[in-house]
Amino acid sequence: MGSFNKVDQKLFKVANGQIDGLGHQVRHVFGYNADVDSATEETVWTYGGIYTHLASPTLLTISSSSSNDTAAGTGARTVLFTGINGDGGERTETLTLNGQTAVTTTYTYTEVQSMTVISAGSGEKNAGQIYLGTGTVTSGVPANVYGHIAVGENQSLMGHITVPLGYKGYIIAGSISSGTEGGGNYIIGRLKLRRNGILSTAALVTFSNSQSRFDFKYPIELLAGDCVQATAESTANNEKVSCYFQVLLVKE
Repeated sequence: MGSFNKVDQKLFKVANGQIDGLGHQVRHVFGYNADVDSATEETVWTYGGIYTHLASPTLLTISSSSSNDTAAGTGARTVLFTGINGDGGERTETLTLNGQTAVTTTYTYTEVQSMTVISAGSGEKNAGQIYLGTGTVTSGVPANVYGHIAVGENQSLMGHITVPLGYKGYIIAGSISSGTEGGGNYIIGRLKLRRNGILSTAALVTFSNSQSRFDFKYPIELLAGDCVQATAESTANNEKVSCYFQVLLVKE
């Protein structure tokens, strides 16, 4: 049985929080979009469309499309939410669901990093779609959506991440994949970098019914405040696209 080399050993220790107590972290970012349409660029996340950032720190609300996602319901009960606050740092909150009725966060945020169901009833998963957003909530759906958990997933599948204040980020590896419906159809996949309010294409690939992998021997450096997201567009409607990227956060 082979042994770890020095790089493997160091990354293993980072994943276990064992690197000199410095707070380095490895983030595994998964995204999924079940309905990418023709000539329309979308972020690879379950809500669909392009992910947008709030213009200023704002209170968010959490709600579900199902009345079973509530404190004593059979579906999801509590959600652990991680977001970027007004100072650019990360903050987490545990939010208790109240079905289709909006529950407001304690703190203000400019964007959503991740959402995870951490307790549930007998159904063991979220019965409805769970949203974090702003504005009027109708049947559990806010006017503006910034975070989303698809039915039964218990986890947001949002193909984006922002490097929080106090860290540098390094993209180590990634992939984007799709099973296109027709032989002549293909996907245009992009890795987009948002820096200082400008959204640029950092990488672009085209593929059909396959996976494009990226293994960076020399990791791509990200600065605090940088946001990376995967996007896709297709030559046909109703295509399913998934993505993954691995980011090392190094505490400065």
